[in-house]
Amino acid sequence: MIEFLKISNLALMDEARVEFSEGFTAVTGETGAGKSVMLGALSLLAGNRRGREIIREGADSCKVEALISFSDTSEIDAFLEKNGLRKCDDGSLVVSRVISREKSGRVFINGTLAPLSALAELGPLWIDFHGPQEPQKLFSAKNQLLLLDNYCRNDATRAEYMRLYSERARILSEMESLKNSKSLSADEAEFISSQIEAIDAVNPTDESISELERLSRIAEMSSQIVENAGEIYELLEGENGANASIARAKRLADGIGAADEAAEALARRLEDAAVELSDVAEEYARLARSCDMDESRIEDVRAKMSEWLALSRKYGPTPELVRKARGEMAKRLEMQSDIGASIRRLDKAEKEILKKLSPLADEIFESRKRGAKALAEAAEKMLSRLGFKNASLKIEAARAKEPSPDCGSTAEFMFTANAGHRPQPLAKIASSGELARVMLALKTVLAEADNTPVLVFDEVDANVGGEIGMEVGKALAGLSLKRQVFCVTHLPQVAARANGHLLVEKTQTKDSTSVRISAIDADRNRRICELARMLGDRSSPSALAHAEKLLENRL
Repeated sequence: MIEFLKISNLALMDEARVEFSEGFTAVTGETGAGKSVMLGALSLLAGNRRGREIIREGADSCKVEALISFSDTSEIDAFLEKNGLRKCDDGSLVVSRVISREKSGRVFINGTLAPLSALAELGPLWIDFHGPQEPQKLFSAKNQLLLLDNYCRNDATRAEYMRLYSERARILSEMESLKNSKSLSADEAEFISSQIEAIDAVNPTDESISELERLSRIAEMSSQIVENAGEIYELLEGENGANASIARAKRLADGIGAADEAAEALARRLEDAAVELSDVAEEYARLARSCDMDESRIEDVRAKMSEWLALSRKYGPTPELVRKARGEMAKRLEMQSDIGASIRRLDKAEKEILKKLSPLADEIFESRKRGAKALAEAAEKMLSRLGFKNASLKIEAARAKEPSPDCGSTAEFMFTANAGHRPQPLAKIASSGELARVMLALKTVLAEADNTPVLVFDEVDANVGGEIGMEVGKALAGLSLKRQVFCVTHLPQVAARANGHLLVEKTQTKDSTSVRISAIDADRNRRICELARMLGDRSSPSALAHAEKLLENRL
């Protein structure tokens, strides 16, 4: 659960510190008060991209940070360890994010600087968002199938299917290219062979090119290196060199060393200096010998470097790119030498993949059929609670004849709100209220099957009210028994069901606008006043009485 959230200079909010409770927290406030600021902060911490326009006017940057605790951190810790980040301490994860007007953004995970991509991958492990646009997603066949697969938990099988499907697509593309290609002429084949030979002559491994570049630098400065290194050796080890002077100084130092401890220590330092200078002189002598290239050796290095530069200009500046070009040319020669044999080889490989794809598609289809039945039944029960006493929801799964990006089968959600009417595709539902409740029922069932510890609902109760609002509140409260649930709502029936209540208020003066978040669940009178406002009139005795009744019914 999220224990603590701090927001600085985000949108209209200058500073907010919010401590959260377990269970169900409602977020309420006037329309336009800025309830989305808190959800925006959570979205930033989940790794979603946002522009600099979210920074508060007049501020250089905005910052959000949160403390998130887990009863079991094994999955989170595995992700952190994989990405070189610190594991959770005492079951707590600390994430923070800064967005600046002038500088690059910064992300910290458990105190360690991390890329935004790591935050985006970490987000789905601890938080899931359900926004006001969710019902419209039900019109998409792709999203319907995604909802079903989330319920079926068949990720591993689908991943293996898609791996083989992609490999088959590559093979089919290669076969088509071969069928449409022309055979190489003798001259073309000879030219490609000569290019391969030129690359092989250079042997462009990373190590060999690095060594060649080193030798090339030495070759261009060989005489200067030898001359300078030799002169340095003479200055150090020659008859009147530095070491001769140090040796004389050492003899003088030895003569007074016995008189005082400080003098003895200085004598030892002179001795160490003499040894070090002798080592340096010998290293320069070795350098001179190793760099002493004759003219034929220099020309040989220059020739090889010229060959490498020609290859790098033609195929790319790195050994890897040159090797890749060689591989492609060799492959073309191999295939063009016998196009028919290459096509037959690829055709055989494609058939082998088909043999593996078919049972995987069958397994996924059976999983989807079972999941479709279970999901539809569970959603129907929830829809009954949401006011559809005679509703029917069916999910029809169909096996495709050919391999497809949908893993060999499809699913269509069918719904009717009225008894005696045949279920129709969801896209034909006219009522936005009906569609919102269908999505809420599905999301509730899916959330019960999911282990994400934090769920955020942004006005999912739109287009419903009255007794149905009570049932929405009960459903969200039920979800909060096993996880932390946040809901931005305009329904007092929903807000009253929450054990935590955050009030978002906007304050405006002639020169400024600000937003603040305050917890009101511990202040019964203030909470009743807010519920009465949501009912229509915070000053009305009947609205206040109704609000108090809503709170009493929650318990």
